[in-house]
Amino acid sequence: MSGADPARVICAGHVNWDVTLSVDRLPGADAEATITDQSQSCGGSASNAATGLAALGNDTTILGSVGDDENGHLATRALDSAGVDCDPLVVADTETAVKYLVVDPAGEVAVLGNEGGNEAFGADDLDDAILAAADHLHLTSQDPDTAAELADRAHDHGLRVSFDPGRRIDARDFTAPLARSDLVFVNEREASTAIEDHFGPADGLDKTVVLKHGAAGAEVLTPCGHYASHDGFPVEAVDTTGAGDAFAAGFLTAWLDGDAEPDFDRCLAVANACGALAAGVRGPSPPLSWDRIEDLLDT
Repeated sequence: MSGADPARVICAGHVNWDVTLSVDRLPGADAEATITDQSQSCGGSASNAATGLAALGNDTTILGSVGDDENGHLATRALDSAGVDCDPLVVADTETAVKYLVVDPAGEVAVLGNEGGNEAFGADDLDDAILAAADHLHLTSQDPDTAAELADRAHDHGLRVSFDPGRRIDARDFTAPLARSDLVFVNEREASTAIEDHFGPADGLDKTVVLKHGAAGAEVLTPCGHYASHDGFPVEAVDTTGAGDAFAAGFLTAWLDGDAEPDFDRCLAVANACGALAAGVRGPSPPLSWDRIEDLLDT
Protein backbone atom coordinates (compact mmCIF):
# COMPACT_ATOMS: atom_id res chain seq x y z
CA MET A 1 0.00 0.00 0.00
CA SER A 2 1.08 3.62 -0.47
CA GLY A 3 1.27 4.47 3.22
CA ALA A 4 -1.88 6.60 3.12
CA ASP A 5 -4.47 6.23 5.86
CA PRO A 6 -6.27 2.87 5.68
CA ALA A 7 -9.47 2.86 3.66
CA ARG A 8 -12.65 2.45 5.69
CA VAL A 9 -14.79 -0.14 3.93
CA ILE A 10 -18.21 -1.55 4.81
CA CYS A 11 -19.03 -5.02 3.45
CA ALA A 12 -22.69 -6.00 3.34
CA GLY A 13 -24.17 -9.41 2.63
CA HIS A 14 -24.13 -13.01 3.75
CA VAL A 15 -22.32 -14.42 6.76
CA ASN A 16 -22.45 -18.21 6.84
CA TRP A 17 -20.85 -21.11 8.63
CA ASP A 18 -19.09 -23.24 6.00
CA VAL A 19 -18.43 -26.96 6.14
CA THR A 20 -15.86 -27.83 3.46
CA LEU A 21 -15.81 -31.43 2.24
CA SER A 22 -12.89 -32.41 0.00
CA VAL A 23 -13.87 -35.34 -2.21
CA ASP A 24 -12.13 -37.55 -4.74
CA ARG A 25 -14.62 -36.35 -7.38
CA LEU A 26 -17.87 -34.43 -7.69
CA PRO A 27 -20.53 -37.17 -7.94
CA GLY A 28 -23.28 -37.10 -10.52
CA ALA A 29 -26.84 -38.30 -10.06
CA ASP A 30 -27.11 -41.66 -8.28
CA ALA A 31 -23.33 -41.69 -7.72
CA GLU A 32 -21.06 -41.61 -4.70
CA ALA A 33 -17.77 -39.89 -3.84
CA THR A 34 -15.27 -40.37 -1.05
CA ILE A 35 -14.64 -37.58 1.47
CA THR A 36 -10.86 -37.16 1.77
CA ASP A 37 -10.82 -34.21 4.18
CA GLN A 38 -13.19 -31.84 5.94
CA SER A 39 -13.01 -28.54 7.80
CA GLN A 40 -15.26 -25.77 9.12
CA SER A 41 -14.89 -21.99 9.02
CA CYS A 42 -16.72 -18.69 8.71
CA GLY A 43 -17.87 -18.03 5.14
CA GLY A 44 -20.25 -16.10 2.93
CA SER A 45 -19.27 -13.49 0.36
CA ALA A 46 -19.48 -10.51 2.71
CA SER A 47 -17.51 -12.34 5.38
CA ASN A 48 -14.85 -13.50 2.92
CA ALA A 49 -14.42 -10.04 1.38
CA ALA A 50 -14.33 -8.34 4.78
CA THR A 51 -11.70 -10.76 6.07
CA GLY A 52 -9.56 -10.18 2.99
CA LEU A 53 -9.89 -6.40 3.20
CA ALA A 54 -8.91 -6.42 6.87
CA ALA A 55 -5.89 -8.65 6.16
CA LEU A 56 -4.71 -6.11 3.58
CA GLY A 57 -4.77 -3.27 6.10
CA ASN A 58 -8.19 -1.70 5.59
CA ASP A 59 -10.50 -0.65 8.43
CA THR A 60 -13.34 -3.03 7.67
CA THR A 61 -16.89 -3.25 9.01
CA ILE A 62 -19.42 -5.94 8.19
CA LEU A 63 -23.20 -5.68 7.92
CA GLY A 64 -24.95 -9.03 7.86
CA SER A 65 -26.78 -11.43 10.14
CA VAL A 66 -26.20 -14.69 11.95
CA GLY A 67 -28.37 -16.85 14.15
CA ASP A 68 -28.30 -16.95 17.93
CA ASP A 69 -26.62 -20.35 17.94
CA GLU A 70 -23.15 -21.89 18.23
CA ASN A 71 -22.40 -21.45 14.53
CA GLY A 72 -23.32 -17.78 14.76
CA HIS A 73 -21.06 -17.28 17.77
CA LEU A 74 -18.21 -19.08 16.00
CA ALA A 75 -18.63 -16.96 12.86
CA THR A 76 -18.69 -13.73 14.86
CA ARG A 77 -15.58 -14.71 16.82
CA ALA A 78 -13.77 -15.59 13.58
CA LEU A 79 -14.58 -12.21 12.05
CA ASP A 80 -13.58 -10.38 15.21
CA SER A 81 -10.28 -12.29 15.35
CA ALA A 82 -9.63 -11.29 11.72
CA GLY A 83 -9.91 -7.63 12.67
CA VAL A 84 -13.37 -7.01 11.23
CA ASP A 85 -15.70 -4.64 13.11
CA CYS A 86 -18.84 -6.67 13.83
CA ASP A 87 -20.86 -3.97 15.62
CA PRO A 88 -23.57 -3.79 12.89
CA LEU A 89 -23.84 -7.60 12.69
CA VAL A 90 -27.43 -8.62 13.48
CA VAL A 91 -28.01 -11.65 15.71
CA ALA A 92 -31.39 -13.02 14.65
CA ASP A 93 -33.71 -15.42 16.45
CA THR A 94 -33.04 -18.18 13.94
CA GLU A 95 -30.31 -20.59 12.84
CA THR A 96 -27.13 -19.40 11.20
CA ALA A 97 -26.97 -20.27 7.49
CA VAL A 98 -24.79 -23.33 6.90
CA LYS A 99 -23.20 -24.06 3.53
CA TYR A 100 -21.66 -27.39 2.59
CA LEU A 101 -18.87 -26.82 0.07
CA VAL A 102 -17.96 -29.95 -1.87
CA VAL A 103 -14.53 -29.54 -3.45
CA ASP A 104 -12.94 -31.88 -6.01
CA PRO A 105 -9.17 -32.38 -6.52
CA ALA A 106 -9.08 -29.67 -9.21
CA GLY A 107 -10.54 -27.12 -6.81
CA GLU A 108 -13.97 -27.00 -8.43
CA VAL A 109 -16.80 -26.44 -5.94
CA ALA A 110 -20.44 -27.49 -5.58
CA VAL A 111 -22.49 -25.79 -2.87
CA LEU A 112 -25.33 -27.16 -0.73
CA GLY A 113 -26.97 -25.09 1.96
CA ASN A 114 -29.85 -23.54 3.80
CA GLU A 115 -30.63 -19.84 3.93
CA GLY A 116 -30.82 -19.68 7.70
CA GLY A 117 -30.63 -16.13 9.00
CA ASN A 118 -28.18 -14.62 6.50
CA GLU A 119 -30.78 -12.15 5.17
CA ALA A 120 -32.35 -11.21 8.51
CA PHE A 121 -30.59 -7.82 8.40
CA GLY A 122 -31.95 -4.74 6.69
CA ALA A 123 -30.52 -1.50 5.35
CA ASP A 124 -31.68 0.33 8.51
CA ASP A 125 -29.41 -1.86 10.62
CA LEU A 126 -26.46 0.18 9.39
CA ASP A 127 -26.13 3.30 11.51
CA ASP A 128 -25.73 6.66 9.75
CA ALA A 129 -22.62 7.39 11.82
CA ILE A 130 -20.89 4.29 10.42
CA LEU A 131 -21.76 5.29 6.87
CA ALA A 132 -20.63 8.86 7.47
CA ALA A 133 -17.22 7.66 8.68
CA ALA A 134 -16.67 5.22 5.80
CA ASP A 135 -14.96 5.61 2.43
CA HIS A 136 -16.62 2.81 0.50
CA LEU A 137 -19.52 0.33 0.54
CA HIS A 138 -19.04 -3.13 -0.95
CA LEU A 139 -22.24 -5.08 -1.64
CA THR A 140 -22.31 -8.83 -2.14
CA SER A 141 -25.09 -11.24 -3.03
CA GLN A 142 -28.06 -10.44 -0.77
CA ASP A 143 -31.68 -9.30 -0.90
CA PRO A 144 -31.86 -6.94 -3.93
CA ASP A 145 -34.06 -4.37 -2.17
CA THR A 146 -31.71 -4.22 0.80
CA ALA A 147 -28.71 -3.84 -1.52
CA ALA A 148 -30.40 -1.03 -3.47
CA GLU A 149 -31.38 0.85 -0.30
CA LEU A 150 -27.87 0.52 1.09
CA ALA A 151 -26.42 1.87 -2.16
CA ASP A 152 -28.77 4.88 -2.03
CA ARG A 153 -27.79 5.62 1.59
CA ALA A 154 -24.10 5.28 0.74
CA HIS A 155 -24.40 7.73 -2.16
CA ASP A 156 -26.21 10.17 0.13
CA HIS A 157 -23.06 10.13 2.28
CA GLY A 158 -20.76 10.57 -0.71
CA LEU A 159 -19.47 6.98 -0.78
CA ARG A 160 -18.71 4.99 -3.88
CA VAL A 161 -20.37 1.59 -4.14
CA SER A 162 -19.11 -1.71 -5.52
CA PHE A 163 -21.24 -4.80 -6.09
CA ASP A 164 -20.32 -8.45 -6.57
CA PRO A 165 -23.68 -10.16 -7.28
CA GLY A 166 -22.23 -13.67 -7.46
CA ARG A 167 -23.78 -16.85 -8.75
CA ARG A 168 -27.36 -15.76 -8.01
CA ILE A 169 -27.35 -13.02 -10.64
CA ASP A 170 -29.52 -15.08 -12.98
CA ALA A 171 -31.95 -16.09 -10.21
CA ARG A 172 -32.60 -12.72 -8.52
CA ASP A 173 -33.52 -9.34 -9.94
CA PHE A 174 -30.44 -7.24 -9.18
CA THR A 175 -31.41 -4.51 -11.64
CA ALA A 176 -31.69 -1.80 -8.96
CA PRO A 177 -28.42 -2.44 -7.06
CA LEU A 178 -26.51 -2.88 -10.33
CA ALA A 179 -27.84 0.46 -11.56
CA ARG A 180 -26.78 2.15 -8.32
CA SER A 181 -23.25 0.70 -8.26
CA ASP A 182 -20.12 2.52 -9.41
CA LEU A 183 -18.03 -0.65 -9.74
CA VAL A 184 -19.26 -4.15 -10.57
CA PHE A 185 -17.42 -7.49 -10.37
CA VAL A 186 -18.65 -10.34 -12.60
CA ASN A 187 -17.19 -13.55 -13.96
CA GLU A 188 -17.78 -14.75 -17.50
CA ARG A 189 -21.01 -16.60 -16.70
CA GLU A 190 -22.42 -13.71 -14.67
CA ALA A 191 -21.45 -11.19 -17.35
CA SER A 192 -23.75 -12.80 -19.89
CA THR A 193 -26.64 -11.74 -17.67
CA ALA A 194 -25.36 -8.50 -16.20
CA ILE A 195 -23.70 -6.81 -19.15
CA GLU A 196 -26.44 -7.52 -21.68
CA ASP A 197 -29.44 -7.05 -19.39
CA HIS A 198 -28.32 -4.18 -17.17
CA PHE A 199 -25.48 -2.12 -18.67
CA GLY A 200 -24.71 -3.38 -22.14
CA PRO A 201 -23.13 -1.45 -25.03
CA ALA A 202 -26.54 -0.48 -26.37
CA ASP A 203 -27.16 1.66 -23.31
CA GLY A 204 -23.59 2.93 -22.91
CA LEU A 205 -21.38 1.85 -20.05
CA ASP A 206 -22.02 4.04 -16.99
CA LYS A 207 -19.91 2.19 -14.42
CA THR A 208 -16.57 0.45 -14.10
CA VAL A 209 -16.88 -3.28 -14.86
CA VAL A 210 -14.31 -5.84 -13.75
CA LEU A 211 -14.61 -9.09 -15.70
CA LYS A 212 -12.99 -12.09 -13.97
CA HIS A 213 -11.63 -15.00 -16.03
CA GLY A 214 -10.48 -17.21 -13.16
CA ALA A 215 -7.00 -18.63 -13.76
CA ALA A 216 -6.85 -16.69 -17.06
CA GLY A 217 -6.81 -13.33 -15.27
CA ALA A 218 -9.20 -10.40 -15.54
CA GLU A 219 -9.95 -7.19 -17.39
CA VAL A 220 -11.51 -3.84 -16.55
CA LEU A 221 -13.48 -1.34 -18.63
CA THR A 222 -14.44 2.13 -17.42
CA PRO A 223 -17.17 4.54 -18.59
CA CYS A 224 -14.54 6.81 -20.12
CA GLY A 225 -13.27 3.96 -22.26
CA HIS A 226 -10.16 3.05 -20.26
CA TYR A 227 -9.26 -0.62 -20.66
CA ALA A 228 -6.77 -2.77 -18.77
CA SER A 229 -6.13 -6.49 -18.51
CA HIS A 230 -3.93 -8.89 -16.58
CA ASP A 231 -3.21 -12.52 -17.42
CA GLY A 232 -3.25 -13.75 -13.82
CA PHE A 233 -0.76 -16.00 -12.05
CA PRO A 234 -0.16 -19.72 -12.46
CA VAL A 235 -1.44 -21.60 -9.44
CA GLU A 236 -2.35 -25.17 -8.66
CA ALA A 237 -5.99 -24.79 -7.68
CA VAL A 238 -6.86 -26.55 -4.44
CA ASP A 239 -10.16 -24.86 -3.58
CA THR A 240 -11.71 -21.98 -5.54
CA THR A 241 -14.13 -21.17 -2.69
CA GLY A 242 -13.77 -17.49 -1.83
CA ALA A 243 -11.27 -16.79 -4.62
CA GLY A 244 -13.61 -14.21 -6.17
CA ASP A 245 -14.07 -12.50 -2.81
CA ALA A 246 -10.30 -12.41 -2.27
CA PHE A 247 -9.98 -10.95 -5.79
CA ALA A 248 -12.47 -8.21 -4.91
CA ALA A 249 -10.63 -7.46 -1.64
CA GLY A 250 -7.36 -7.03 -3.52
CA PHE A 251 -8.87 -4.90 -6.27
CA LEU A 252 -10.68 -2.61 -3.83
CA THR A 253 -7.59 -2.19 -1.67
CA ALA A 254 -5.53 -1.03 -4.64
CA TRP A 255 -8.42 1.04 -6.03
CA LEU A 256 -8.92 2.89 -2.75
CA ASP A 257 -5.20 3.39 -2.07
CA GLY A 258 -4.58 7.15 -2.04
CA ASP A 259 -6.34 10.07 -3.68
CA ALA A 260 -4.89 9.77 -7.19
CA GLU A 261 -6.66 8.21 -10.14
CA PRO A 262 -6.58 4.43 -9.77
CA ASP A 263 -3.85 2.46 -11.50
CA PHE A 264 -6.03 -0.26 -13.02
CA ASP A 265 -3.03 -2.34 -14.08
CA ARG A 266 -1.95 -2.56 -10.43
CA CYS A 267 -5.55 -3.08 -9.27
CA LEU A 268 -5.85 -6.14 -11.52
CA ALA A 269 -2.40 -7.45 -10.60
CA VAL A 270 -3.10 -7.25 -6.87
CA ALA A 271 -6.58 -8.72 -7.34
CA ASN A 272 -5.31 -11.64 -9.40
CA ALA A 273 -2.58 -12.29 -6.84
CA CYS A 274 -5.20 -12.45 -4.07
CA GLY A 275 -7.42 -14.75 -6.13
CA ALA A 276 -4.49 -17.05 -6.88
CA LEU A 277 -3.46 -17.20 -3.23
CA ALA A 278 -7.05 -18.05 -2.29
CA ALA A 279 -7.37 -20.79 -4.89
CA GLY A 280 -4.13 -22.37 -3.69
CA VAL A 281 -5.39 -23.19 -0.18
CA ARG A 282 -8.43 -24.87 1.29
CA GLY A 283 -11.24 -22.84 2.82
CA PRO A 284 -13.02 -19.58 1.99
CA SER A 285 -10.76 -17.20 3.98
CA PRO A 286 -7.17 -17.54 2.74
CA PRO A 287 -4.26 -16.00 4.67
CA LEU A 288 -3.67 -12.92 2.53
CA SER A 289 -0.64 -10.73 3.20
CA TRP A 290 1.27 -8.05 1.35
CA ASP A 291 4.49 -10.10 1.57
CA ARG A 292 2.84 -12.99 -0.28
CA ILE A 293 1.20 -10.65 -2.79
CA GLU A 294 4.44 -8.81 -3.56
CA ASP A 295 6.24 -12.15 -4.01
CA LEU A 296 3.72 -13.04 -6.71
CA LEU A 297 3.90 -9.60 -8.30
CA ASP A 298 7.69 -9.94 -8.58
CA THR A 299 7.49 -13.25 -10.48
